[in-house]
Amino acid sequence: MKSGFVAVAGKPNVGKSTLINALMKRKVVIVSDKPQTTRNRINCVLNTPEAQIVLVDTPGIHKPLHKFGEYMVKIAVNALKGQDLILFLIDPIDMVRESDLNIAKIIKEANIPTILVINKIDAATQEQIQEAERRIKSVLDENSNIIAEFKISALTGKNLNELLEKIIETLPEGPQYYPEDMTTDRPLAFMISELIREKIFHLTSEEIPHSTAVVVEEITNKENLVYIRAEIYVERPSQKGIIIGQKGRMIKKIGMLARKDIENILDDKVYLDLYVKVKDKWRQKDSIILNTIGMRDDLD
Repeated sequence: MKSGFVAVAGKPNVGKSTLINALMKRKVVIVSDKPQTTRNRINCVLNTPEAQIVLVDTPGIHKPLHKFGEYMVKIAVNALKGQDLILFLIDPIDMVRESDLNIAKIIKEANIPTILVINKIDAATQEQIQEAERRIKSVLDENSNIIAEFKISALTGKNLNELLEKIIETLPEGPQYYPEDMTTDRPLAFMISELIREKIFHLTSEEIPHSTAVVVEEITNKENLVYIRAEIYVERPSQKGIIIGQKGRMIKKIGMLARKDIENILDDKVYLDLYVKVKDKWRQKDSIILNTIGMRDDLD
């Protein structure tokens, strides 16, 4: 059988997580319309009759503004090393910017077979698509490791079957790395924290989503349900007030929406207990960053 690891790379908000969920045909990684939603590498296991494809979701590569951003960029760059294939996503609507060109240089230096994927063609104009191709190919020339190019829409599914066929064709013959019933290599606590954080991204605005982190402190099986206690970190007391909301309405809404998704994963009733704590400048503190990231190996 064919098997291998496929890193999905690109700048923030280019549609990496949406593409992975579309290929998996189920929600495995969280998504939002805000940049830097993904904060860590997540291996998502896609099994087909002829292949096992490990899709590696990565944080968007960007210019970091604080220590936490530096960690995310390091994770993303490290995730490109030693993979069998890279999918390099471009957003033609946002245009090809300096961040895209920097990623292209990193990919070229990695010397790993790469498929250039121009996403969001359902919303982009033909002129935007052509301009994106022109700019990115100024870095990824004929001497680069680009083996194919696809124009897709991760949102509508256009041309995803053809992309999947090319991925399988490119992968080497190899073993089954994960059991067939496994969809991700991340522990349950990490996936729960991600679902809670996704709801914060959806329900809050401005700096609030990026100033929060979620750590699951307890998962206990009780007689008729699963009890989960999680802490939401913010950097300032004013942010705590926004997360809690007037008369606790916001925290209740976050908990209600997250609980529904967690129950779908666990196939069991869940009692989700959320607490909000102020951790001043936590994005500058190594100990808290490592706790929220969940896996230190990604930084090696």
